[in-house]
Amino acid sequence: MISSTKFVVKKLKSFIDLTDNEISTFSSLPHRLITLSAGREIVHEGQRAHNAFILLDGWVASYKLLPDGTRQIIDFQIPGDFLGLRSLLLRTSDHSFEAITEITVAEISAQNMISTFAKSPRLASAILWAASRDEAMVVEHLVNIGRRSAIVRTAHFLLELGTRLNLIGVGTPNSYPCPLSQYLLADALGLSAIHINRVLRQLREQDLMTFQKGIVHFKNLEKLIALADFQVGYLDQDEPIIRH
Repeated sequence: MISSTKFVVKKLKSFIDLTDNEISTFSSLPHRLITLSAGREIVHEGQRAHNAFILLDGWVASYKLLPDGTRQIIDFQIPGDFLGLRSLLLRTSDHSFEAITEITVAEISAQNMISTFAKSPRLASAILWAASRDEAMVVEHLVNIGRRSAIVRTAHFLLELGTRLNLIGVGTPNSYPCPLSQYLLADALGLSAIHINRVLRQLREQDLMTFQKGIVHFKNLEKLIALADFQVGYLDQDEPIIRH
């Protein structure tokens, strides 16, 4: 049995109202449990390992390194997220994953994952939804970096993280724990750490939000959402679309 499946099951059930039997099938996936400390790499770009991972605990960054050594963080993964689903079909991994905190992941082979898809089409649909939602977030991040101002993209990104965490029952609608440093946020938002510091100060001085001592706190959620033009539809977090 995969330990601590509560986060991923909560996430998948927001799309399909999985039955107890389907949840049992998912929890019984053959896997290898791995614990890694912060800073350890899970998968590197170009790796020919056709496995997927389920993040059970901790935070992960997915990223690409440029030839000059700079890094673009594509997204941050939180408990309940899948890592490397695309690599099940691609010959090599197209980006890298690194633990931000101590993490626990369940490693599942492509053969076992695909076999489970064949046995449980509804479960496969839920996992496909998770992959599609991840792609929708990457599209939004592209818009963030390409067209939004520094203060808007920062607010939008932190609102998105809060919405994702709220789905799995972490934090509250107004605050959540966040282990991200300003350097990590800078690599995700295409800004310098100094610029991130300035933007967070602006948001604090406008009495919209604070990010201090590892806690993001929304002080005026309505105004912050308006500033960021944050429209939650792309995260697809409503009542389950498919029920049993």
